[in-house]
Amino acid sequence: MTFITRFAPSPTGPLHLGHAFSALTAHDMAMASGGTFHLRIDDIDQSRSRPAWEAQIFDDLHWLGLTWPEPILRQSERLPRYREALSRLWQMGLLYPCACTRADIRAAASAPQEGACLHGPDGLIYPGTCRPATPPTGAMPEDSALRLDMAGALARLPAPPDFTETGLGPNGESGLITSANMARTVGDVVLARRDMGASYHLSVVIDDADQQITHVIRGQDLFEATQIHVLLQDLLGLPRPLYHHHRLIRDETGKRLAKRDDARAIATYRAEGATPADIRRMIGL
Repeated sequence: MTFITRFAPSPTGPLHLGHAFSALTAHDMAMASGGTFHLRIDDIDQSRSRPAWEAQIFDDLHWLGLTWPEPILRQSERLPRYREALSRLWQMGLLYPCACTRADIRAAASAPQEGACLHGPDGLIYPGTCRPATPPTGAMPEDSALRLDMAGALARLPAPPDFTETGLGPNGESGLITSANMARTVGDVVLARRDMGASYHLSVVIDDADQQITHVIRGQDLFEATQIHVLLQDLLGLPRPLYHHHRLIRDETGKRLAKRDDARAIATYRAEGATPADIRRMIGL
């Protein structure tokens, strides 16, 4: 079987040990299978992306010994492609504009209905404030946030979405993973943001399909989001990759590393004289 995978960092800060573990794991698995490892730049959030951070991504990954085909794919150059996918979902009657702010959603979530889930893969589950009784008609809005009508989307499918997990989820999940009750446990996720054009969920699905990714290798923190991605794959008629979620690199207190943890940045270790072999030992590879 062809093995094509990717590592898709955002150029919004320095890469840390958690990024090193994910990139090296994906690269090692691809090389062991005689496959291909792609570097992809997730720079759809142009308000936070910086050329200097992108340049450091290249420097850090090359220093670690990773290679990838050129040219690389940048999400900021693919907005028309994402808009095309959004248009398809709009024509299917599965999107609607949403004007709610985060404060609106927090206020609505402060008095949830009995038995309702509060949190999903995107944080607080949207209470459906802007969801229309019938799908909107006419042209798709150009400057609005767009949400997926989750109940309507699930009704379009012959069965609940599922995926094959070759790694382990946060609770040891593996094998065939089937999602149920996504309308309650996930809610109407945002697929287009007013300031970015497309959300992570939509862009990653389109990018994986266009790059013919066969194996998605990423951290367990994204395990719950995978059900959203396979749902979109089904709706858009896209191929389903295999998924491999790996453990997270944590600090001494058990907290997952984040970009604000500059002391653990790869560049910091490099400046202090560490070698790529040292980094591998630190992260258990």
